[in-house]
Amino acid sequence: MTDPALYPEFPVLLVDDEAEWLENFSFTLEYQAGITNVVTCQNSCEVMELLKERTFSLIILDMTMPPPTGEQLLPLISQDYPDVPVVILSGLNQLDTAVNCMKLGATDYYTKTTEVSHLMTGLKRILHEQDLRREVQTLKKGLLGHGLRQPAAFESIVTRSHAMFGVFKYLEAVACSREPVLIVGESGTGKELIAQAVHRLSVPQAPWVAVNVAGLDDSAFSDTLFGHVRGAFTGADRAREGMICKARGGILFLDEIGDLSLQSQVKLLRLLQEREYFPLGSDAARQVEARIICATNCDLASKQEKGEFRKDLYYRLCSHQVTLPALRERQEDLPLLLDHFLQQAAEQMDKSVPSYPPQLPVLLSTYHFPGNIRELRAMVFDALSQYQQGILSMDVFKQAMSLGNTGAEAVLSAVPVSSRMVFPEQLPTLDEIGCQLVEEAMKRSDGNQSIASKLLGISQPALSRRLKKSAE
Repeated sequence: MTDPALYPEFPVLLVDDEAEWLENFSFTLEYQAGITNVVTCQNSCEVMELLKERTFSLIILDMTMPPPTGEQLLPLISQDYPDVPVVILSGLNQLDTAVNCMKLGATDYYTKTTEVSHLMTGLKRILHEQDLRREVQTLKKGLLGHGLRQPAAFESIVTRSHAMFGVFKYLEAVACSREPVLIVGESGTGKELIAQAVHRLSVPQAPWVAVNVAGLDDSAFSDTLFGHVRGAFTGADRAREGMICKARGGILFLDEIGDLSLQSQVKLLRLLQEREYFPLGSDAARQVEARIICATNCDLASKQEKGEFRKDLYYRLCSHQVTLPALRERQEDLPLLLDHFLQQAAEQMDKSVPSYPPQLPVLLSTYHFPGNIRELRAMVFDALSQYQQGILSMDVFKQAMSLGNTGAEAVLSAVPVSSRMVFPEQLPTLDEIGCQLVEEAMKRSDGNQSIASKLLGISQPALSRRLKKSAE
């Protein structure tokens, strides 16, 4: 068991052929950064064996050593242990070498003459990111079971959001009910995954049948759901079993229910109310033996006001209703989802899972994601399709966010105008407002000037000048 007095939980590995430097730098790490869990290695040939034997939080690698050199070890470590960040320390300040190391997978590059406080700040930031990533992985594996009777039913949903866990607990409570469930949420929030979770909670061995009703006219809707008997209409030379029948004993999931025509809404209402239906061309009623779950990304209240959705049907559907939060309302899930989709994409494309810059989750947190989780997945798959080696580039994400109208206007678009800012009786000056905006942008971007400047809609040099002026 790891000594709780040591930090970080998993040690930092220092690799250098100079014993005196290893001793001095270990001392610096302890007294300048509070890093007390350190393992030193003077023989670079032993590094890969050490990595097989134990887990490390961070590797600090000297560039110039007897073979294998740091530059030779770097691609081996990045390939076999992509989750372990590697910082290169070199006695030479060469831009080409630094760029090449970053391409080979280094998290950062410093010279041994770098100011100690700057170096320690960078190392602490990397360790903090590692701590967060491990916390996310722990939550993904374990937290799901806290307070849930059947956590396995939700394993396909990647989240650490309290709002989502509230949805899970509600679904467990209503799983045994025969009443319909209405799932409401923006496009891409995972409504079908929630419906499948209800299926696993209630009747996991019974059929699961999903129908997207958007675009179905009244005839197609009736035939799809209820089926028909032979001779019911021209061309009906054989009987067809409807989806209601196929879902017997299980779940019938009707997606995009808000787009259903008024004529079809009447038939669905009768289906729910009377628990029976008639196949086309038949006078014999059949009993509904499936539980119905509906989903929509529409504002059904607005549709009711416009006369586009029946109120009696809505009241029948919402016996049990859940509203899924948009991705911008569950930003704590961004690192989890990012890792999940990288793993998924890597498996499909037969590539290794790349590491990514620590600024990437911060960048994503500034975006409003109109397409929600589906949009994030598309971004990740696109980025990995263009990935070759080293650290995953943020350029693909920046381009996609630009096309999705990123920036301060996009971030604020999800916030009601009335709640954006409340002014005191005495209005602040423009300079004061400017300082507050800059402070808020730096806070949201976790101190990253490049991201903060994009939020403010100004260039990075302009932001730097404002920060310098504020510091004077």
